[in-house]
Amino acid sequence: MQLDYITGKYSLTFIPSKGDYYFAEGKVNIDDFILIKPTTYVNNSGIAALQVLQNYKIDPKDILVVADDINLSFSELRIRISGGDGGHNGIASIIYHLSTDQFPRIRIGVGNDFYHGEMADYVLADFNSEEMDNLKNVFIRGSELIEGFIEGGIKKMLDINSKSIE
Repeated sequence: MQLDYITGKYSLTFIPSKGDYYFAEGKVNIDDFILIKPTTYVNNSGIAALQVLQNYKIDPKDILVVADDINLSFSELRIRISGGDGGHNGIASIIYHLSTDQFPRIRIGVGNDFYHGEMADYVLADFNSEEMDNLKNVFIRGSELIEGFIEGGIKKMLDINSKSIE
């Protein structure tokens, strides 16, 4: 949904690739970017990530992964520069396929208000209108961070993050 927000902001459309992902290409000021949505199940997201790195000949540190996180409260947003998967199967797949955990990520909290064994249904369920209203501010902030990453990498994204926390 965060990526859909950005495509709407820049009037972009996701189109199928020859790999296991959809992509949308755009520009923030003078900086080109590409957004990727894997077409695999989340636990195979690393397949698309590897294809993108190979197709565009980029380094893992030059990608920014955006993922939901049940370990964060609903609508909480956090940045990680690198590190483990935190129990997220999609991040684990990316780490496995790229053979590194040295890539930045934005984690968006979806909470964990579900019973044991119901996580898949919970994370795939639609948000209600009140939750969607709360997420709008998250998507605005997330977009600012992503745009900062596009323009100036991790440093600029962290600078924007520290200013929004103050």
